Amino acid sequence: MQPEATGSQQLLKVINRMALVRHVCAHPGLSRADLASAVGLTKSTVSLLVRELVNEGWLVEREVIATGDLGRRPTPLFIDPARLVLLGAEVGIESVRVVATSLTGEVRASDIASYGRHRTAEACLASLAATLVKVTQQLEARQQVLGIGVGLPGGVNEARGVLHFAPNLGWRDLPFAAWLGEHLRGTALEGVPLFIQNEADVAALGEREFNPSPAADPLLYVSINQGLGAGVIVGDRLLTGNRGFAGEVGHMVLQLGGPRCSCGRRGCAEALITTRAMLGTGDGGVTALRSLSEVRAHLLDEDPETLRTVASAGRYLGVLLQNLATAYDPGCIVLGGAALELGDPFVAPALDTLADYAAAAHLPAPTVRTSRFGVNAVAVGAAALARYRLTRPAVPLADSGASLNTPFQEAA
Repeated sequence: MQPEATGSQQLLKVINRMALVRHVCAHPGLSRADLASAVGLTKSTVSLLVRELVNEGWLVEREVIATGDLGRRPTPLFIDPARLVLLGAEVGIESVRVVATSLTGEVRASDIASYGRHRTAEACLASLAATLVKVTQQLEARQQVLGIGVGLPGGVNEARGVLHFAPNLGWRDLPFAAWLGEHLRGTALEGVPLFIQNEADVAALGEREFNPSPAADPLLYVSINQGLGAGVIVGDRLLTGNRGFAGEVGHMVLQLGGPRCSCGRRGCAEALITTRAMLGTGDGGVTALRSLSEVRAHLLDEDPETLRTVASAGRYLGVLLQNLATAYDPGCIVLGGAALELGDPFVAPALDTLADYAAAAHLPAPTVRTSRFGVNAVAVGAAALARYRLTRPAVPLADSGASLNTPFQEAA
């Protein structure tokens, strides 16, 4: 057999294996016969691949289902929650957060490390690498790290592993994946598959990968911190855009001549909605507060100026959500980020504004909920990024150096 043919057969086998894994993720408890019918493979092929996947720790067999039929009863299959582990990391403005999750998203270990005074890329990478290794050391000896995902606060070219621009950190055009790989050399994580993507994009993947729901398509995740971004998933595909900048909704202009944004323009959503806006660090004439906890304290004291500022940010969030709902017609909008800690004084005006727009157009308001993973949304989402890429093998396109991430290829 020619090397090219052998390689094609091996790739096809990987694609078929991962098709089975994804189908069990979405439909736990299926039998081998159910899987064969669902993915279009023969029962003998599925039995062979399932045996491998069980031995490797992807799948696990559970108790036999009593069907009442004669003969051998089907054995249900589930994703193994114990042996294979994913690492996910959030690179924040002041710290890194790392989690280890099961293949189904349950957090098994975690840690947070602050940069201190140094926010250089080198200091961040050193802290991130050390924290990844530290979390790995909390795992059981039998557990194997399958992949690493990292969520970054800026535009990312995932294929090249490059962080183009992180405005709140002042980083530009960093080969982040390659540098992190260098920092992990000589550790237990050397050579583990590594994936990077924008923080809102990975948080969206976390909501989709670890909580599959056909009703949530398209899924739109809006992250509100010092910056503001969105992740969009349509038909199981992450929308990243031509240069990796899709979802940078924080720089959609909502107010002509409004407060200056970190990007240099005026009236951007980021300048009107984020924690930066509510702290009064822009040029909007608001009394500056030092931290989000101080904003919360002022809200509890019912400080009129703080209540007005937070409510204004909430209303502008409602305007942004209306624009995004019009553009994407989402099945679900998920809100996440530190700003949600402010609760109803911030969220209620947003939902009211969104509902008012919907009512004016005689349309139902879109479904909006908060992230299932709370403060771990980006880190867990980064772990989901690793699962997402590993279970969707890249298929080379003919006569080009490009590749296609395909959800399923039929067996030859």
